[in-house]
Amino acid sequence: MIQTPDITINPHDYIANGWALLTAGNKDHFNVMTINWGSFGFLWNKSICTVYVKPIRYTFEFLMENDYFTISFLPEEYKKDMLIIGTKSGRDLDKLALTSLTPDSLGDTMTYKEANRTIVLKKIYASPFVKEEVPDFAHEKYYQEEAEHYMFIGEVVGIYENRQDD
Repeated sequence: MIQTPDITINPHDYIANGWALLTAGNKDHFNVMTINWGSFGFLWNKSICTVYVKPIRYTFEFLMENDYFTISFLPEEYKKDMLIIGTKSGRDLDKLALTSLTPDSLGDTMTYKEANRTIVLKKIYASPFVKEEVPDFAHEKYYQEEAEHYMFIGEVVGIYENRQDD
């Protein structure tokens, strides 16, 4: 469980059992993608979240260029919007225009007014998977045509609920 003074979350309920939106950038230039791989934990005396993004994803550029990113969770009614975000590239079109989501700045990064929970993360580490160290089963399934994921570790600096009310 991750705890702030007023909020406790069970990370498994959020990433493993559903989709989340990973957003990097600022109000002037950002991108979003869906994720369902990630982990929460404690490292270097900090509450952290680790996400995994392939370098070919447009959001990867934003993660590399910015110090903060968010993971936002939306109610079930926004699954259609998350499917659009997960199947379209922001490099090719304004995919948010195809959704009912409302971008909302949150400090140095972005979330969505429809999010029922947003975790703000400060990037503290980024590193690619080492091809030779990726297990054969994973390489065969995920890396036949694309480069290995990068691992981004972010320190949890804030957890916000119900942005619609702001």
